[in-house]
Amino acid sequence: MRPSLFDLDAVIFDMDGVVTETATVHARAWKKLFDAYLQQRAEEAGEELVPFDSHADYERYVDGKNRYDGVRSFLASRGITLPDGDPSDQPGRDTVCAMGNDKDNYFLVDVRENGVRPYESTIKLIRELREKGVKTGLVSASRNAEEVLAGAGALELFDERVDGVTAAELHLPGKPDPATFLEAARRLGVDPSKAAVVEDALSGVAAGRAGNFGLVVGVARAGQSAALLDAGADVAVADLAELDAD
Repeated sequence: MRPSLFDLDAVIFDMDGVVTETATVHARAWKKLFDAYLQQRAEEAGEELVPFDSHADYERYVDGKNRYDGVRSFLASRGITLPDGDPSDQPGRDTVCAMGNDKDNYFLVDVRENGVRPYESTIKLIRELREKGVKTGLVSASRNAEEVLAGAGALELFDERVDGVTAAELHLPGKPDPATFLEAARRLGVDPSKAAVVEDALSGVAAGRAGNFGLVVGVARAGQSAALLDAGADVAVADLAELDAD
């Protein structure tokens, strides 16, 4: 029998697509980055352009991953390998880091121009959990998590946050490795078996399962319930409003 969220000591949420409506912003940024790069390669090789698919490619190769792992993953799917370069690389150079930094710029410009909206159903659930004494944590591959949460008015809703900055400082591998979720549980002072993970990315769900968390909830806003369940989710919902916390 699956545990109730309120029976657990903590619930750890992913940010993009779970707490904030920024998964689509990331998808737009990735598409802008990759389509420009693929267009250039197609023209140089005299080949037909096969653009980045904002749904299939996003879900399979970049969703839930940090920017550099996302670049490597998608390019590898097209048989392309680039040198890693250095995080200080300027956008426009043919390195993984340069492309990742370019994507980050696209994302930040979009966020600053259009703002950030939270998912109200998620915010409501988080407040209910906190009122009942359940600790709440946030895990995100983004190095911009603090800015995004502040823009959504959700910065103070989490007892602990492990984001892309934290992962880089501690040299934690990204999802589907469970390291970032396990670090969040450690900081919250809870055993993973007494905590839940709430994720919309296949890599994040796989991380929650690999970390032996007591409950893994998949958020299937794009209709990917079956894929989330296959990846290890105990339950998948289109929105957290469907989830009975009791």
